[in-house]
Amino acid sequence: MLGFNVLAPLPWYVSGPLLGLFVPALLLVGNKMFGISSNLRHICAAVLPTRAAYFQYNWRASGAWNLSFSAGIFIGGTIATWLLRDASAIAITPAARASLEALGVRDFQGLIPIELFSWSMLTTVRGVIMIIGGGLLIGFGTAYAGGCTSGHAISGLADLQLPSLVAVLGFFAGGLVGTWVVLPWLLGV
Repeated sequence: MLGFNVLAPLPWYVSGPLLGLFVPALLLVGNKMFGISSNLRHICAAVLPTRAAYFQYNWRASGAWNLSFSAGIFIGGTIATWLLRDASAIAITPAARASLEALGVRDFQGLIPIELFSWSMLTTVRGVIMIIGGGLLIGFGTAYAGGCTSGHAISGLADLQLPSLVAVLGFFAGGLVGTWVVLPWLLGV
């Protein structure tokens, strides 16, 4: 046996190779690139009655499989949330825990810090900046970079695309600035 519980999240040594094999399978079977960010454009093209040129394309031909993939992510995530829920604290290093506690995070019982991501946080200026502003920046960055982290880091790098390397370096740089500069500033630390 591989040594893991089928009702627990898959360990990295199983999920990593599966994801790695999924990328070439998509290319071989359907000549499709792995990525998720184009779905917003597909949804808008499908449901918005607009004459904007950006949304005037055959979304059924280019996006139907990707919308199905997104639906599968949502359904799989929902099922996993209910079946694989774990009430224990998230396993992080003592140094990471101390760093988060220095930023005011005290609850480690969920997947995300409730002090940072909650409905009550949206009633504060900091919460609006973090949740809504962060979401807008991610959306803009994804559109500007021509893809999301999964599309560039998994598919683009595997295809040896220089723009994907530049995008991934930008994602990491942005993550470092967000972690070490923006988050402490927003939390007033």
